Amino acid sequence: MADRNGAQPRVTALARKLAARIAECGPLPVDAYMAACLADEEFGYYRRTNAIGAAGDFTTAPEISQVFGELVGLWLADQWQAQGAPTRFNLVELGPGRGVLMQDALRAAGQALPAFLAAARLHLVDISVPMRDEQRRRLGAYAPNWHADLADVPNDAPIFVVANEFFDALPVRQHVRRGAAWHERRVGLPDGRLGFVDGDAVEVDFTRPQAPDGAIVETCPAGEKIGCALGARIAEQGGAALAIDYGTSVSGWGDTLQALRKHKPIDVFEAPGECDLTAHVDFPVLMAAARKGGAASFGIVGQGAFLTRLGLPVRLGRLLKSAAPRLARELAQASQRLLDPREMGTLFKVVSIVPAGSVPPPGFAAELEI
Repeated sequence: MADRNGAQPRVTALARKLAARIAECGPLPVDAYMAACLADEEFGYYRRTNAIGAAGDFTTAPEISQVFGELVGLWLADQWQAQGAPTRFNLVELGPGRGVLMQDALRAAGQALPAFLAAARLHLVDISVPMRDEQRRRLGAYAPNWHADLADVPNDAPIFVVANEFFDALPVRQHVRRGAAWHERRVGLPDGRLGFVDGDAVEVDFTRPQAPDGAIVETCPAGEKIGCALGARIAEQGGAALAIDYGTSVSGWGDTLQALRKHKPIDVFEAPGECDLTAHVDFPVLMAAARKGGAASFGIVGQGAFLTRLGLPVRLGRLLKSAAPRLARELAQASQRLLDPREMGTLFKVVSIVPAGSVPPPGFAAELEI
């Protein structure tokens, strides 16, 4: 049976493993399916794949332009300085990819404030072995420490964190409205293949009074847990966090779970374990979780507005002055992709987490501005 895009689903090793699990134990919650596809120890996508870049399945902002990482590094250095320039702090990237963002960030921050670099203890949170090899090549000079979970990062100093396209890869649960009840959406074996099925009616902790019959609501318990943990650490030890991702500025409904392979969307059941799975980030919920942890949170700002306020056009102008014509065109096109509302400028959004009582950090002029 072909999928909804007309493609024949691949019976991957993980598909067989999940089918056996479902046959024995019953349909899986959507978050369990997503977690297995991405992080299964044998066949998980992030365990085995170097996914980023032209030869991979998707491209992130740091890969598009070095200016992105440079501005993030300067933002972190500014927040470090605003909090008294502690002589030791933990610099953390959640989901560091190939290490490009952190490489650019450390170069720019180190040039502007050498003491920032001297005080930083670098921690990278990632489960991907292939990615760690790339990170080691780029960041080995900074003596990075690797962790599988934020909870493993020492809680002994202020923590300054960047998370670019990290929260979108955390597993989501889905609930579907049937009449007056909400049912947890699950992954079963309709027609003998992996596919969505309705679970039993359940009590939910969200409200969507205007949601029509058949509406799907996504929640991300893992993202809320990490948001709350970041808020608690920053409230206790000081620091700041910057989260950049694609998602929504208003909690609503809709199925945003998507799969990507070779830079093209495919059905989420087409190649389990061999494609990227993501879902849109619910930024209001993430910010509320950080505040629950005891910190302040500012946003939601569109990526284009955020980077413009941090000076991307000015930095681009300086680079263009000394660039050869071909490089100048590439730099201009890359910047347009990051800023333009028709590309990444408004789809991607930015929020910050800082100690309670802080003024809005650079780039955040209002509580909600897209």
